[in-house]
Amino acid sequence: MSADEKILAWAREGNNLSCPEWEQLPAIPLYVDQVLQYLRDSLRFFERDEADVLLTNSMINNYVKKNVLPHPEKKKYSREHMAALTVICMLKQVLAIQDIGTLLQDRSMDPELYKAFLDAHTGAVRETCRELEQSCCSGADLRREALRLAAESNAKRAAAERILYEIASADGTQENGKSKKQ
Repeated sequence: MSADEKILAWAREGNNLSCPEWEQLPAIPLYVDQVLQYLRDSLRFFERDEADVLLTNSMINNYVKKNVLPHPEKKKYSREHMAALTVICMLKQVLAIQDIGTLLQDRSMDPELYKAFLDAHTGAVRETCRELEQSCCSGADLRREALRLAAESNAKRAAAERILYEIASADGTQENGKSKKQ
């Protein structure tokens, strides 16, 4: 299969992507190994290849230590934890953990916040995949397409970082570019 064909197949898969909605997240608390397996299965689309791992036990422990993720209850992770970890896994690709902490600070992951994230994220993925599918079908240069997508991503990342920096500065949680609370 050529690179164009692989990209086209990936884009078509993305057009039908649906991350687990709140009600689809496990209702019973899970142990960390179960959490890892569930999220690996749910977020496989976002891995570059088999060796690319979005989440490990150590990562979860670090998120808890940095107060980005609430402590588990009796070593079990709730639906709220699963939603927060889904958001963290997606956002850590473009934002520093410190910025994700600012974004989620003082907010428990509730169905409304999670739905807002999923709507924005799924919409962005589908729009990107539609554009990519059109580019592949029209014979566009994939390197130029990757360059365009990376440039757009960088601009949006910079805007998100600026917003989160200003929020943290206003809250008094930033000091010389570093978070006071972490």
